[in-house]
Amino acid sequence: MLTDEAAKYASWFATLSDPTRVRLLHHVARSPTPVTVGELTTLLGVSQSTCSHHVRKLAEVGFLQVEREGTTTLVTVNPTCCTGLPHAADAVMGALTTPGTLTPAPGVTIRPMTPEDWPEVRRIYGEGIAAGNATFETEVPPRRTLESKWLPDHRWTAEVDNEIAGWAAATSVSPRACYAGVAETSIYVSDTHQGKGVGKTLLHHQVRAADNAGLWTLQAVIFPENRTSIALHHKAGFRTVGLRERIAEHHGRWRDTVLLERRRP
Repeated sequence: MLTDEAAKYASWFATLSDPTRVRLLHHVARSPTPVTVGELTTLLGVSQSTCSHHVRKLAEVGFLQVEREGTTTLVTVNPTCCTGLPHAADAVMGALTTPGTLTPAPGVTIRPMTPEDWPEVRRIYGEGIAAGNATFETEVPPRRTLESKWLPDHRWTAEVDNEIAGWAAATSVSPRACYAGVAETSIYVSDTHQGKGVGKTLLHHQVRAADNAGLWTLQAVIFPENRTSIALHHKAGFRTVGLRERIAEHHGRWRDTVLLERRRP
């Protein structure tokens, strides 16, 4: 490890030596929206001056981002800092959960993808692209391109109330025979079906199908800003392998990705 990196990581851990700061960081990380200092004060059971002090210290090393909106201070997580030490950061940020506890959601049905599903598959793929944190793609690839790379027996469609709510597909990572059991998985959920357990049901099915087919490694590549997806994969037994810094450009901006993998038991 380079000296500069060691000094940076040491400052991170020194800042987190206070358990109140770890609790504060955990609350902010688990919140889907910015948290106010007043809310954190109540959650932590400390004075507002103490809470503000901890927020300031965490912001100084980059764990938190602080913005003023009128007289209110809004606190959010800095995703770039939190993926610098992937596995340790995931634990602190509440993204690590007990592996193997992923269960299907009631009301979500999984079936093999059929040719008739393609219009909805393309539409949902397009929604993921438009959201900005799902893929480096800027437009939906042609059907022929997707069919040629997706493994035929590992394409799945999720239905809710007879509507296609999402899909999952696995792609071989290499044509070499030694990597025949290694695949990268992709999961997309329709905007109108977010929060209904569609993603976790698809991933649960994808993992079980891969295990039954003899695939020994599944991997996923996720933008660090997509903390919900990272947490979901950890719950399915994936682990963070590392952060790939500035791996590719996306809409003119160099972006990082987190590489995760799950090994067949």
